[in-house]
Amino acid sequence: MLDKQTNIGLYFGSFNPVHHGHLIIANHILQNFELKEVWFVVSPQNPFKSTGSLLNENHRIHFIREAIEGEKGLKASNVEFNLPKPSYTIDTLTYLTEQFPNYRFSIIVGGDSFQNILQWKNGKSILENYQIIVYNRPGFTINPKIGKNVRVANAPLLEISSTQIREMIKNNLSIRYLVPDIVIKEIDKGLYYSK
Repeated sequence: MLDKQTNIGLYFGSFNPVHHGHLIIANHILQNFELKEVWFVVSPQNPFKSTGSLLNENHRIHFIREAIEGEKGLKASNVEFNLPKPSYTIDTLTYLTEQFPNYRFSIIVGGDSFQNILQWKNGKSILENYQIIVYNRPGFTINPKIGKNVRVANAPLLEISSTQIREMIKNNLSIRYLVPDIVIKEIDKGLYYSK
């Protein structure tokens, strides 16, 4: 069993924008696994995703900081902003392990991304050397037998996607209840409207 005092959960994502589904998952995993903190690691450029509708990473991390302000155990991380792009999980893990040698890092990932883990850069090494907490996503089956370090989180499921939210903004539809009110206020300043 990992020591809660030194184990950090890394929740990687574009968070374009962060929504209630992300926050619920992070909070559920923080409360149900041996984690000291969960860090939202904002990826400036995901190697598996198009950058066409990607809001600037500084805006995206600002949204997260606003959304989790005052929440104990949840943090926003810009660690990938100064690393080579696109962002590869193994490179970020290597860097963080060097910077924080007293911490153990666990990866938090959705079932949709997890099914491709062997296609990630050094995916096999990640499976062998890091705890991976996989949360369910509708339509994706998790095979925990793929690695001894894999744990399944039965987090509450909300079928919300950032893509759906961006489409709603584009069509002038209300995104209230899908994202935190503070994020709506920031988006109302004009972000995404030109996307």
